[in-house]
Amino acid sequence: MATSYFSLGSNKGNRLENLTSAIKLINNKIGKITKVSNIWESASWNYSDNDYLNLVIQVKTELLPEDILKITQEIERKLGRSRKTTFYNGKAKYSSRTIDIDILFYENDVINTPKLKIPHPNLHLRMFVLKPFMQINSNFIHPTLKKSIKVLLSECEDNGKISIFKKDFEESLFLEP
Repeated sequence: MATSYFSLGSNKGNRLENLTSAIKLINNKIGKITKVSNIWESASWNYSDNDYLNLVIQVKTELLPEDILKITQEIERKLGRSRKTTFYNGKAKYSSRTIDIDILFYENDVINTPKLKIPHPNLHLRMFVLKPFMQINSNFIHPTLKKSIKVLLSECEDNGKISIFKKDFEESLFLEP
């Protein structure tokens, strides 16, 4: 059984419902969710649009990272996300989404393929990932940066607005009895 961490975000439609639906599907299709952060609200990152709701979860899974990626992309499609990447000055442009699911870590593995990069290459730059992660495992050591989440948070230069939207996300909303 492997431990994996995911970041989830939504800024389009019913944000809380989108997160809840994604969590239910992850719990049913990928593995048992064992920890959930508070839900945080943050400004859109590198573009202007509706604020995001974000959280980080810990999942125990028997699946391999490539299989997890396929399932998370299926979940995103099922919940209405379309992946239409547009470019501006040669860089991908971010856009609103009903749900965004990023695999942050899979154990301490380092994966660098054209389709999958673990650890997530930008997680240490994003306050909206680090603050919720800090709540569920502040001492986790980033396998390539060799720093704890606590240290990465203290070094993060992201000045985007972020605040707790909802504390103690009800596990009963997504875990089946």
